[in-house]
Amino acid sequence: MFSVRQLGYYVAIVEAGSFSEAAARLHIAQSALSRQIKLLEEDVGVALLARTTRQVEMTAAGRAFYDDARRMLAELGDMASRARQAERGVQGTVELLHSSSVPLDDALLRALHRRVSAHSGATVSISTASSEQQAQDIQDGRADIGLARAPVLRQWPDVCTEVLYEEPLLLAVPPSHPLAFEQSVPMRALRDQPFVSLPHPHRGGLSYRVVDLCRQAGFFPRAAAAVSRKATLLKLVEHGFGVALVPAGMAAAVQADVCLVALEGGCTTQVVLHSHRSPSPGARRVLDVLRAAAGQGAGLNRA
Repeated sequence: MFSVRQLGYYVAIVEAGSFSEAAARLHIAQSALSRQIKLLEEDVGVALLARTTRQVEMTAAGRAFYDDARRMLAELGDMASRARQAERGVQGTVELLHSSSVPLDDALLRALHRRVSAHSGATVSISTASSEQQAQDIQDGRADIGLARAPVLRQWPDVCTEVLYEEPLLLAVPPSHPLAFEQSVPMRALRDQPFVSLPHPHRGGLSYRVVDLCRQAGFFPRAAAAVSRKATLLKLVEHGFGVALVPAGMAAAVQADVCLVALEGGCTTQVVLHSHRSPSPGARRVLDVLRAAAGQGAGLNRA
């Protein structure tokens, strides 16, 4: 009998439109992928794909099989998600994810510690993940709560997303930069500047917001000779590779010799809170802490 993995392979090929593209997405050899689909067709007893030199098309049987395969994979995913969520609920563990551009400061960590200490056996596991990955991990039952940067490009049925707070974006430049000692600058002044952070084509978050602001000012940001996804972003600015737009909270949390300049025109960024639509009791308690910290303007790095 065919396996769940083979079903996943078949769906991946249909959605990619070719064996080569599917193999690249799945990180397996094309020959191995072809062999698994051949075994799948032998088990099913019909041809599912009509192969051509450039692409693959589903047969009539393949179209019916595709719909059932997608539905089955979704149901299996939901089963695994519910099992993981139930297990964490029993253990009293809350999985909290945050973007690297949403640092957790001492005040928030103290508030979390007080809340967790009040409930014997409760623990919070904190990890970093991209804004988009957080929502998927919550949907799949691997996490409970996420602190992310807007925009989040993909919505998931079991994930609730709310704006937690908004903060200003600042221009980060090295001390030798001509704009370093300006009181404020308009976005259009950055047209010819190299940016040390550019967006991933399939992810939202901070870099996506920066590009959106640049486009509103009539240009697309030019890439610097070295770019970073966040961890070393301000270090690249410090050493003169280019400029960056950073949230006030992120700038305060990273040690680097840079100058921070205000941006004209209300250039801000939103921090959003991801949570499961049916959170565990422990997750609800952590959500309460995060919302209270945001409401008080403390506990999260916010200007």
